Amino acid sequence: MDPQPFVLATPAALRERHDSFDVYRAPNNAPVDDALRPAVVFVHGGPRPPGVEWRPRDQPVFVGYGSIAATAGVVGVVLEHHMASLAECAAAADEIATGLAQVRRLPGVDPNRIALWFFSGSGLLAADWLRDSPTWLTCLALTYPVLQALPEWGVEPRFDPTLAVRASAALPILLTRVGRDRPEFVSGVAAFVEAARAANLEIIDVPDGRHGFDMLDHSDESRSAVTRAMDWVLDHV
Repeated sequence: MDPQPFVLATPAALRERHDSFDVYRAPNNAPVDDALRPAVVFVHGGPRPPGVEWRPRDQPVFVGYGSIAATAGVVGVVLEHHMASLAECAAAADEIATGLAQVRRLPGVDPNRIALWFFSGSGLLAADWLRDSPTWLTCLALTYPVLQALPEWGVEPRFDPTLAVRASAALPILLTRVGRDRPEFVSGVAAFVEAARAANLEIIDVPDGRHGFDMLDHSDESRSAVTRAMDWVLDHV
């Protein structure tokens, strides 16, 4: 599938290209060390279909998320990984950890105020951060995430958010849950919600939303859900 348009209008923002991520800043937010800003780091889904030529960070949906975060006064970052199959979660997790270390050293970024936002297949990669949350991680968001692997996928137990969330303590977590998700993902989301009973979890439901609603379902419901999720992250970062 070719990249689809974002459900919200994308505001003007400055975009900086780095090796493994793009940085978004508001036009008037020059990076200066005496005015550090928190960063919201968006992690795209996966695995990436074979033969796809476009880069995940160039999808309009992630350009939109990064730009909206920037114009809200934080630093938006779209972090790329190269997971070609779910059996490669460990390699993708290493890429994310390396990228986050680089993001925290960026000029103008407050290294102690970082939000992580996972989408789709990258939900499995959230397990590490749920299980062992560093003090600089202010919140973690999940949008139509994959939260439990099927046995035939060959995913290591390490990448099971339904187990990891039990150790998440007070970390604020946001789940954006769609009502028309793919059947193979529904049970994992339900298991995660059940496992997170003692966690600091909030849920935004999108009853008519599909997997990828933020680029597939151009409706008031979708726009409201994205706006509410962004507001939540900005409030917690």
